[in-house]
Amino acid sequence: MQYSMKQTCQKVGMTYEALKFYCNQGLVPHVKRDKNNYRIFDERDIEWIKGLICLKRCGMSLEGMKRYLALCLQGKSSIPERKEILQKQREVLLKKMADLQEDIAYIDRKQHYYDDVLTGKTRYISNLIDIDEK
Repeated sequence: MQYSMKQTCQKVGMTYEALKFYCNQGLVPHVKRDKNNYRIFDERDIEWIKGLICLKRCGMSLEGMKRYLALCLQGKSSIPERKEILQKQREVLLKKMADLQEDIAYIDRKQHYYDDVLTGKTRYISNLIDIDEK
């Protein structure tokens, strides 16, 4: 099945402008055109675009995605290098996840502290202002 730009954007959850940008940057290889010269995409393209979206969400740069694409276009021989790229990206994500878990724990501690202050279990202390509790 063939999909228009608009249909593809709906299927992958991407804006028209973003997909056009990716195409113009050469990140969607072998883009086909219909009789009116409009871009059309098939299921393989859709899956590739979903992969690009994932790499973008993971924090991969445009240049990184281009490098990854170039390796993919080389075929099976480049799999070890692609695996290494993905492993490094995975490590970045694990670090971000650990940071997020720390941030959530901080917010949870603050929420608990505020609850205790509001119920009178804990005396209010501020790092920013002097509190005169007479």
